Amino acid sequence: MDEAVKIILMSGKSGLDLALYTLLPVLVVMMALMKVVEARGILALVARIVQPVLRVFGVPGAGAFAMLQLLLVSFAAPLATLNIMERDGTARRRIAATLAMVFTMSQANVVFPMAAAGLNVGAIMLTSLLGGLTAAALTYYLFARSAPEDGAAEDHFVTAPDAKKSTTLNLMIVGGQEAVQVILGAIPMLILAIFLVNVLKVTGAIALLEKGLAPLFALIGFPAVAVLPLATKYLAGGTAMMGVTLNLIKEGAISTVELNRMAGFLTNPCDIVGVAVLISAGARCRSVVRPAIAGAAVGILLRGVLHLLLF
Repeated sequence: MDEAVKIILMSGKSGLDLALYTLLPVLVVMMALMKVVEARGILALVARIVQPVLRVFGVPGAGAFAMLQLLLVSFAAPLATLNIMERDGTARRRIAATLAMVFTMSQANVVFPMAAAGLNVGAIMLTSLLGGLTAAALTYYLFARSAPEDGAAEDHFVTAPDAKKSTTLNLMIVGGQEAVQVILGAIPMLILAIFLVNVLKVTGAIALLEKGLAPLFALIGFPAVAVLPLATKYLAGGTAMMGVTLNLIKEGAISTVELNRMAGFLTNPCDIVGVAVLISAGARCRSVVRPAIAGAAVGILLRGVLHLLLF
């Protein structure tokens, strides 16, 4: 019982550290800025410019913001755009396509720190675009085609009547307050996910997986120890995976080439933590999470194969 309590407390501390010191600062700033961008009409302008290209893949114009936020800021940053899409009447099929794209592409908060350990950023960006757009198109045209058509057929952005009259500071404060509410709602899932990983470690499940998957990993050029970062990534999120992987590289258990071969499967926010955070944007996002994950699975597989071929 004492050991169980220790695991719970350790998981709670890790979850709160991730939520309060990693996700919250990023999301407060991003949602504050997005609030201003939305109110001043900049978001609508950019959306109209990129809309013709993205619409081919089923992604609304605002999806360009979600893509850039993921690639250049953090896995939680697209939540600001998803929150706007949740409220502005975007069709659910397009929300699903955007989610699939975001679930598939690489997050900056993992890619850039790991670049110092030899991760090839250029290859990551290339496979992210190919995999993300493929996932979006499959989701829109196949997996989410039966989604309720309760949104707008065309991209549009609804600005609150008094938004243009509000000062920039007031808009940023409102955006920051919304970010705090979102993160508070995601904390339980973060703690539970990290707790599950810790339980698997203590019970020896990770060690058993290493033994069982070693022959398969040998065929594709993965070391047996890759089980730990893979399990950590999909159960506890990219940030936890990054810490585990960097430690393995430091110990010499994983080489730079092996890291880049694994990157197609590791560097994406499609895990328990990432999905929980991103769908916290609202009920409409949660309603299309299944087709979005289905599309992302294909996109991630494509990225993984491309990395195996490139490295």
